[in-house]
Amino acid sequence: MSYEHIETSFEKGLGTITLNRPPVNILNIAMMQEINDCLESWQGKKDLKVVLFNAKGKCFSAGVDVGEHMGDLAPKMIGAFHKMFRLMDGLGVMTVASVFSSCLGGGCELAVFCDLVIAAENSKIGQPEIQVGVFPPIAAYIMPRIMGRKDALELILSGRIISAAEARQMALINKVVPVNELEAETALFVKPYLKLSAEVLRKTKKAITAGLRDDLEPALSAIEEIYLNELMKTSDAQEGLNAFLEKRKPAWKNE
Repeated sequence: MSYEHIETSFEKGLGTITLNRPPVNILNIAMMQEINDCLESWQGKKDLKVVLFNAKGKCFSAGVDVGEHMGDLAPKMIGAFHKMFRLMDGLGVMTVASVFSSCLGGGCELAVFCDLVIAAENSKIGQPEIQVGVFPPIAAYIMPRIMGRKDALELILSGRIISAAEARQMALINKVVPVNELEAETALFVKPYLKLSAEVLRKTKKAITAGLRDDLEPALSAIEEIYLNELMKTSDAQEGLNAFLEKRKPAWKNE
C-alpha cells in the first residue's frame, strides 16, 4: 500500500517504515495514522522479525506538530501518537531505529522506544517539550527504564539536547557510526537478527519484558490522564504552545 508521508517495505523478515515528510519529518496526525495503519497490517505476520524505522530528508524527525497539541486536536493527536507505541508493543517483534541529525521530541520518543537504536555521529537527541510548557509522555514512561531516574529527570526537565556520543553513554543509543555509513551500517546492524527464528525472537523479547515487568498499558494510561486532564488544562501549557507558534518567549504564570 502506498502512503503520503511514509514509505514502507517488507522483505525477508524485515519490515521498514521510512519517514518521508519533508523537510524535517514533523509527525502530524495524518502521518501517525499512516504509521499505525502499516503496523496494524503487520499484526499476525508470522515471518516478521524486525521493524526498522528510518527516514529521508534533512533529519530523522524534529518532533510532533506543535499546532496539533492545541485545543480539541490534543486528544486526537495523543491518541494517534500513543497508538503507535501500543501497536509496536503489541507486535512483540524487535524494533530498531536508524537516526541522523535532529531526533527530537516525538521523534526522539519514537526512536528510544525502539529496542535498539543506531545513530549517525551528527545526531542530536532530546526532549525539548518542557520549554513550550508540556512534557513528553512516552519519554516519561521509557527513559527512566533505560537510563535511570536521575538522568531521565535531568534530560526531560531541562529539555537539553545531547549529542549521539552522550546519548550512547546514557544507553539511549546502541551504536554510533559515521554519517555517510549509516545506511550500510544499519543493514549490517539488523542482519544477524534476520537469520533467526521470528517466533524465537518474539518469545525471547517477551521473556526479557516479563523479567522487567513494566507493562506499558497501565503506566501509559496514567501518563495520558495527567497529560490531557491536568497538564493541558493549565494556562502555562497553553501559553507555551501559543508562544512557540507565535515565535515569542512564553510569559509563564506558574498556573
